[in-house]
Amino acid sequence: MIVKGTYFQNSETNPLVYGDVEIHNIKRRRLRGEEEKEGILAESVFVGFCGTDYTLMHMGKENNLSHKFPEGCNRLINGHEGVVWVPSENRFAIVLIRGGNSYDPTRFTEEETYFEYGCDQADGLFSDKNYYNPDMLLEIPDGYVKDGKISLTLCKRLVFSDPYACMIFQRERMEDLGEAQNFRVKMAQYKCSEEKAREIARKETFDRVCIFGLGTTGMFIGDLIHQRYPDAKIVFVARSEENSPKVSFAIKQAKASYVRSAFDTKEELAEAIKEKLGGTATVFIGSSGAEIEHEIAFKYGVLGCNGIYNSFSLGPDVTFDTMPFGFKNQVIFGSINFRQDHMEEAIRILQNSCYDEIVELIDKETFTNDPVGAYENTIYAKGAPMKTAVIWNEDYVDGGR
Repeated sequence: MIVKGTYFQNSETNPLVYGDVEIHNIKRRRLRGEEEKEGILAESVFVGFCGTDYTLMHMGKENNLSHKFPEGCNRLINGHEGVVWVPSENRFAIVLIRGGNSYDPTRFTEEETYFEYGCDQADGLFSDKNYYNPDMLLEIPDGYVKDGKISLTLCKRLVFSDPYACMIFQRERMEDLGEAQNFRVKMAQYKCSEEKAREIARKETFDRVCIFGLGTTGMFIGDLIHQRYPDAKIVFVARSEENSPKVSFAIKQAKASYVRSAFDTKEELAEAIKEKLGGTATVFIGSSGAEIEHEIAFKYGVLGCNGIYNSFSLGPDVTFDTMPFGFKNQVIFGSINFRQDHMEEAIRILQNSCYDEIVELIDKETFTNDPVGAYENTIYAKGAPMKTAVIWNEDYVDGGR
């Protein structure tokens, strides 16, 4: 079937193109042990742009994208965040982007395979229509569809389902690791049962949280920690002005404090963070993509004894001196992705959120006339909105709600 869409290709001058593109109904499985299923057609309604898209475009510029193409194709339709319409089931849906031959997409092993719609070996949402495994089209909440149209406000909120689900998984990992790391000392400290000590250790993991970086992922993890642990002391660290709308929004959501990374020395920055926290961090979350993260955490001592370093930046090299690291009994971990239950929880939370306030729209024609220019000059340019999205099919969107 030939449809209109944007797609990545290996080309130094035209790595992202809009035009006619052929889509294929490739059998796919959601999880290991399940049967492979043919996809069902869904129509793209509302699609968001993610930093991953920008990375993929540059991989195409460098002629390094072939391993991401679907089987038998020399291009990849981009887009993995948004809302689709499923005509055969007469409903809207959110696409669960990751599937394949793993029991758990957050714990896949070297011999297991996977795919991600719009990112890796499977076409995504930036086309008029596409095929998706029917088990990977998640339901949206009731009450937001009227006369066959979905609320624009809800679309803006649910465009974050993917990154928000990632952060729900991040919180889960920190809970699990913090509990395992510290429950024995809590048994000794409080003279309590193992069950009670595990409960205490899990909660105290988030006593003092430093979130280095204030993109959407940093904002979301702060919000999620505050929701479950309202007594947690949370400090965001970023380069934005203290009175910027982004900082004000994040602080309000997470009831957090803020330290601007604008000091003359790293020592001064580290001391300012510890002062705001009231001590060293029990958790340090790196989400800025800058190498200064690990230096502030380890070399300059912001992460305390028995603390957890969560590296979510997926970019900078992490180095540390093994001697103090070992004596401080710290844990470093990295993880990405999420399970279906994480995304379903994200949908439930986001429907009642105010994250629609940080989404700005780009006109579809403006984007499709010059996709590369839109990426470089608007969507990912300096000073760009925290989130940009496009109404792909206006027939399905109620712009007044």
